[in-house]
Amino acid sequence: MAKIALIHTTPVTVESLQNLIKEKDPALKIINIVDDSILPELINNKADLSLVEDRVRYYIKTAVEQEADLVLSACSSIGEIFEKENQNYRIPIMRIDSAMAEKAVNNAAKIGVAATLETTLKPSTELIKKRAAGLNKNIEIKTALADSAYQKLMAGDQEAHDKLLAEKLKELAAEVEIVVLAQASMARAVSVLPAEIQDKFLTSPEPGIQKALDTIAE
Repeated sequence: MAKIALIHTTPVTVESLQNLIKEKDPALKIINIVDDSILPELINNKADLSLVEDRVRYYIKTAVEQEADLVLSACSSIGEIFEKENQNYRIPIMRIDSAMAEKAVNNAAKIGVAATLETTLKPSTELIKKRAAGLNKNIEIKTALADSAYQKLMAGDQEAHDKLLAEKLKELAAEVEIVVLAQASMARAVSVLPAEIQDKFLTSPEPGIQKALDTIAE
C-alpha cells in the first residue's frame, strides 16, 4: 500500500490536507509530522533557513525511514530545503507549492504573490522566478502581505482571518492576471471573495496534492 508523508509547520494544515488526499485516494496511507516551533523561529530570525534546516532534514529522513513513497512539504517557508534534499533520496521529496508556481507561470505574465507571513513571501516569489527562468519567460511580480490575518488565525479567529485576507487579495487581483497564495492555510479565504474573481486565485493544496499523487502512481 502506497504511503505519503507530510511535514507541517502548523497543525492548521493537517486536517485539510489529509481530507484532500482521502478524497482523491482513500487507500493511501498518510504520515503527518508537525513541528509548530519552526515558523516562530523563522519569523523571529528574518526567515533564516539555516536555523531550522537540520531539523527539517531529520523529519524528511524520518519519513523515508517510515517507508514513505513520497515526502511533501506542507509549508512554503521550508520548501527550498525539500528542493535541495530531493537529490539525496531515491523517492521524491517535494514542495507543495511547486505545481501552483508552474501553473501561474504557464498562464500569466503579471503575477501576484500574497502571503500572511513574511517568511513565505520571499521563497514563493523566488520559486516563481525560477520557474519563469526555466521557461525563458519574462514575468512581472507584485506582492501583498496580510500579516494581521495570520495573527487572527493563530488566535483561533478564522472568520476574521478570511475577511482581512480577502480584502488584501481583492486589491492585488485588480493589478495582476493571477494571484498565487503563498500558504496552504490561505486557501479557505478564496470562498469569501466575489465569485467572478475567484478563478484568478491559485492555491497550493489542490495542485500540490494532485502532483504528489500522480508522482506516486507513476
